Amino acid sequence: MSQNGDDTYNNHIAVIELRDITKVYHLGEIDLPVLKGISLRIEDGEFVSLTGASGSGKSTLMNILGCLDHPSGGEYLLDGKNIAGLNPDERARLRNARIGFVFQNFNLLPRTSAIENVMMPAYYHYPAQSNGVIRERALELIRLVGLEDRMHHTPAQLSGGQQQRVAIARSLINNPGILLADEPTGNLDSTTSVEVMNMFRNLNRQQGITVIIVTHDPKTAAFTDRAINMSDGLIMEGVSDELSATLKK
Repeated sequence: MSQNGDDTYNNHIAVIELRDITKVYHLGEIDLPVLKGISLRIEDGEFVSLTGASGSGKSTLMNILGCLDHPSGGEYLLDGKNIAGLNPDERARLRNARIGFVFQNFNLLPRTSAIENVMMPAYYHYPAQSNGVIRERALELIRLVGLEDRMHHTPAQLSGGQQQRVAIARSLINNPGILLADEPTGNLDSTTSVEVMNMFRNLNRQQGITVIIVTHDPKTAAFTDRAINMSDGLIMEGVSDELSATLKK
């Protein structure tokens, strides 16, 4: 596969297409440009990583991809529709219906059981479903991530890897087509990191979910089919030397 974001898939409608996306933060009288013209295509069912050092702009780009923030300029086409100008409420509805999130710090509710953590996003989904339907879907996902025997445990009673499995199950409760994972192995040991990345790969391969992994770790990026490398607010041609060396191993 091509390592850049633009030119391989032009014969298809991309699930995600960015056209000259910019993001500028206004700090008093100072303008701080973070994204400086990002153009990128991601096809439905791809398994990609967004890589780059701290400060490269990848977290800002992830927030825009996940409809957590809006760009200062450019177009963001999701399923062929430009959503760059949506207001916060419109972004929230789209985000809840279309995108699942997994974070480095798991973001689980501490006094809530694993299965209840998985169920939580479904209560904000439209149209609403009954508690029984939500619980059955959550149980299905708890089984999928191999934690049926731990579903009544709170996060404090689970290992880091188990907590991340709960977070992955939670991200799937509303049947998203896109899964965004921000440094999902950052708090895990190497063995558990491999298990978690294999889980993302299986979700991509078996369920056809578009998976986007944001990471600074070349070993994590090497699990994906396409690595998009960022530096100084731009997408770079090819991949970094460090990532290239990892992909060849």
